[in-house]
Amino acid sequence: MDKKTALFDRHVSLGGRMVPFAGFMLPVQYPSGILAEHHAVRSRAGIFDVSHMGEFIISGKDAPANLQVLLTRDIGGKPAGKVLYSPLCNGEGGVVDDILIYVRPENVYLLVVNAANREKDRQWITSHLSGDVCFSDESDTTSQIALQGPESESILSQCCGTLPQKYYSFLENADIAGRRALVSRTGYTGEDGFELYIKNEDAPVIWDALLLAGEGKGLTPCGLGARDTLRMEAALPLYGHEMDEAVLPCEAALGRFVNTEKEHFIGREAILAKQDCARRLIGLKPAGGIAREGAGVFCNGEEAGVVTSGTHSPTLGYPVCMARVMRQYADEAVFSIEARGRMLEAKKTDLPFYKRLK
Repeated sequence: MDKKTALFDRHVSLGGRMVPFAGFMLPVQYPSGILAEHHAVRSRAGIFDVSHMGEFIISGKDAPANLQVLLTRDIGGKPAGKVLYSPLCNGEGGVVDDILIYVRPENVYLLVVNAANREKDRQWITSHLSGDVCFSDESDTTSQIALQGPESESILSQCCGTLPQKYYSFLENADIAGRRALVSRTGYTGEDGFELYIKNEDAPVIWDALLLAGEGKGLTPCGLGARDTLRMEAALPLYGHEMDEAVLPCEAALGRFVNTEKEHFIGREAILAKQDCARRLIGLKPAGGIAREGAGVFCNGEEAGVVTSGTHSPTLGYPVCMARVMRQYADEAVFSIEARGRMLEAKKTDLPFYKRLK
């Protein structure tokens, strides 16, 4: 049976259409609709329940050394309060998951993993730990709320005295409506915003406080549908679409998050041996229809690759998709996509499709 987050009753009372996702019942949208929710995040602010994500704690004297082996990123010397994004790779260089790492004081690290990969990641990580290191899974007792959009700072500042100022930084034990939260300046929408990690019992209080603070600023509850269209426009990868265990980081446009100068990490040798990358991730603009995941991509009459994610872009007003194509086609300008029995012409376009103004 699918789990309920600590905010389930809040979603129901707001009219959220609840659907099963990654083992949880979550709102796909609210009565305002996906388009309104999407535009609210781009122009004002949106609030999301992302409590389905997994949270692990790794600590101990040998925690940094263990993470150096597990992660493609180099965490050496990173100060407390820093957030890092990194792939976890298998021995063949494929992506086991993409995760966030929160650097805490005294060799303590919070790892945030994709909900659908929680069990797999836990087994993978614990099977590779050694030495003086402890592991705990905090997922079942932790809620996560995302506040995203250009008004997010002004809204959160009404409830929280001090906020992290730099992107990919965080503050612990922030006071929000008399409750404690880890406040992170991160997000999955392409906008400025925050992600709050909270004890389950405190999540409804903080959710209500944020909605109250957002009255008059256009704060809108948002569901899974808007979360996907927002991340698509920003060309943010989704596990199981742009990457999986058979996809190298460079084939998912994640090569910049791989530090091959490190002496060792799982998958390093395989990644070095395949540095040229047989496939590349590109952006396409289909004409005449939406190309969904799995649609075949062709170039000059030859099979070139496959669509990994596709949608209609509410901000841009036309369909967009990401596709993984063989390297020899990656610089071509025009492609064809087979979508629901017909061929759509598609022009290559730069990624991300949307980038916020500073």
